[in-house]
Amino acid sequence: MLKRLLQALCLTTPLAALVIGFSGCCQAPAPLPPADSDGYLLCFWNVENLFGDRLDHRENKADQEYDEWFAQDHEALRLKLDHVSDALMKLNDGRGPDIIALAEVESVRAAELLQEALNQKVSDPSLRYEKLLMKEMVAGRHIAPAIITRLPVARDRTRLHGSRLRILEGHIGVRGHDLVVLVTHWTARVTDEHGEHRDKYGDQIYGLFKGMHKSEPKVDMLICGDFNDPPEAPSVTKHLHAVGNLESVLHPVDGPYLFDLFANKDPGANLGTHFYGNKWFTFDQVVVSPGLLDEHGWACEPGSAQVVNTLVRPGDAKRRPWRFGNKHDRSARGYSDHFPVTVRLRVYDEG
Repeated sequence: MLKRLLQALCLTTPLAALVIGFSGCCQAPAPLPPADSDGYLLCFWNVENLFGDRLDHRENKADQEYDEWFAQDHEALRLKLDHVSDALMKLNDGRGPDIIALAEVESVRAAELLQEALNQKVSDPSLRYEKLLMKEMVAGRHIAPAIITRLPVARDRTRLHGSRLRILEGHIGVRGHDLVVLVTHWTARVTDEHGEHRDKYGDQIYGLFKGMHKSEPKVDMLICGDFNDPPEAPSVTKHLHAVGNLESVLHPVDGPYLFDLFANKDPGANLGTHFYGNKWFTFDQVVVSPGLLDEHGWACEPGSAQVVNTLVRPGDAKRRPWRFGNKHDRSARGYSDHFPVTVRLRVYDEG
C-alpha cells in the first residue's frame, strides 16, 4: 500500500466513536448506490452565498443582501442553483459526486433546493441524492457547512463543534464501515488578518481527531473545507497538524499527524482554488487521517486529489473562478469565487 501511495504522489508532485456498523443507525435501508470501478468521488465546494427562496430577515448586512435578493428574485436563485448543480453533475463521468460537501449555505432550505436541482439532473434513480446533513448556525454570518450524498448516513450523529465555529461532523457508512467527514469553513482573512481565529479552527479540529484516534487508531476521518489559509500556514501545519510528508503520518515520532492532500503543490500550477489579493491560494483542501491511508475500511487515493479549475469566465487570462456575484453585477454570472476540489475514495472489506 505504501509503495502505491508514493507512486500516486509522484504522479501528481481519506471522532466521536469507534468504527461501527450502519445497519441500525443509517437512514432508509435502501439498496446501496453502485460505485463505479474507481470507487466513490467526494467533492468539496465553497458555493459562494447559496441562500434560499424565503425571506428570513437575517441581521448580518452581507446576509441581508442575499436573503432579500434570492427571496425576491426567484429567477436569479434558479440560475444560481442551475449553475451549481450543472457543474457538480458534470463530475464523476456525468454521475455527479457521491459525497458533496459544501460551504456558505444559508439554511437547510437552501441546501434542499440544491438537492432538488441535482436530483432533477439525475437520470438513474439509484443515484439520487437522498441524504442531507446540516445544522444551521450563526458565526458572524448565517452560513454553514452541509453534506449532500447518495450514500447511507448516520443522521443522529450529525453535529456542530466549537463555539461559533463552522465545523460540521457527518457520518457516512458503506458495508458497515464508518467514514467521519468534517466539513469546515475557517474565518476569512478580511476579519482575521493575523490568523488567530483560523488557529482556533486548527486546534479544535485536531482535538476532535486526536480524541477519536485515541479510541480507534484506524479511524477513517476526512477533513475538508475552505481553510482561508494555504497548506503551509501555521494554522494548518502547527495547529491542525496536517502535513505533506507521508512518512511522518504513517510512522509518527510525536504524532499523530494528518495528511494534507494539497500540501507541497504550487497553487500557481493550476492548483489554486481562490484568487485573493491578486494572488493564487489553495484555500480549499482535503486532509485525511492515517486510517484513510490503509486498505481497511475507507481509503483515499492521494494521487486523485485535484482542483476542478475549468469553471472560468471565457476570455479570462488569469483563469480565475467565475463567481456568481451579487445583485448589482451586470456581467454574465458564473458559479462561485472558489473552485471545487475532489478526491477518490474506496471501501475495503476485511480480509
